[in-house]
Amino acid sequence: MKKRIEHGALLHHDGTISCLEFYGTSHLLSGGQDGLLCVWSTKNWECLKSIRAHKGQVTSLSVHPSGKLALTVGTDKTLRTWNLIDGRSAFIKNIKQNAVIVKWSPEGDKYVVVIGDKVDVYNLETATLTSTIISPKRISSIKFLTNSILAIAGDDETVRLCDVNTQKVLCEFEAHETRVKSVDSFTMDDFCVLVTASNDGFIKMWKLNLESLEPPVLLGKANTTARLTCLAVWKPTTLQEPPPEVKTEPTTSHDIKDILALEKKRKRVRISTVEVVQEEDASPKKKKDGGKKKMKT
Repeated sequence: MKKRIEHGALLHHDGTISCLEFYGTSHLLSGGQDGLLCVWSTKNWECLKSIRAHKGQVTSLSVHPSGKLALTVGTDKTLRTWNLIDGRSAFIKNIKQNAVIVKWSPEGDKYVVVIGDKVDVYNLETATLTSTIISPKRISSIKFLTNSILAIAGDDETVRLCDVNTQKVLCEFEAHETRVKSVDSFTMDDFCVLVTASNDGFIKMWKLNLESLEPPVLLGKANTTARLTCLAVWKPTTLQEPPPEVKTEPTTSHDIKDILALEKKRKRVRISTVEVVQEEDASPKKKKDGGKKKMKT
């Protein structure tokens, strides 16, 4: 990202890649129109494992926080759970509709599946549907802000924050003038930053307090002049701090005398050092012709 150069290419899929997700910094998972689920090494972009995940297109995937499980949904109207340790299918569920998004919660005890204008919430232990959240419009993007608060964006200008346990809308606000295509977030010390993108090209950053859940405050916006379809954010692990300002104070005559005295000391040190080096490196010069004196004739 810093050098903005190409790292590599994913060449195993036969067709368009439809979804991607990193697990840490070591692995990348991809799903494509060919129905494959591939696991890649980020060191050399080698395909470590290729799984025939769906009969149709893989529309979305999500990796469990432990890295041991993965979820995929596809156009074959199935939700599949994968054991990433042995690369085998662990569970298959017929959902009777084409799901567009699947996402694990941050703690990994639940997951959500987006179908049209609704979000189905499943429990991991029982693999059963526990609740459903209905949105006024078709959903295009979701993001877990906490293990229970889910940000939902769709085919309108509004972003809604919902509690997946109670199905209640905790907060909603008009984020853009047109449809919100994607939403993402990152956390700071005492607040959350919500980043939204709309199809008119605007990207906006919002300051959100997850405790009070009051309408967020706009931090800034940028017009990309492009038709945006997706968004991803990255927060560096260490932020570079500006160098401390050096305060300049007026010097007095006493300060100048001290500086001159210090400079004289430094000069004397340099001279003595040169003399010592010369004494160490000094060696008797060799006379020409092997030191033999020429006899006068």
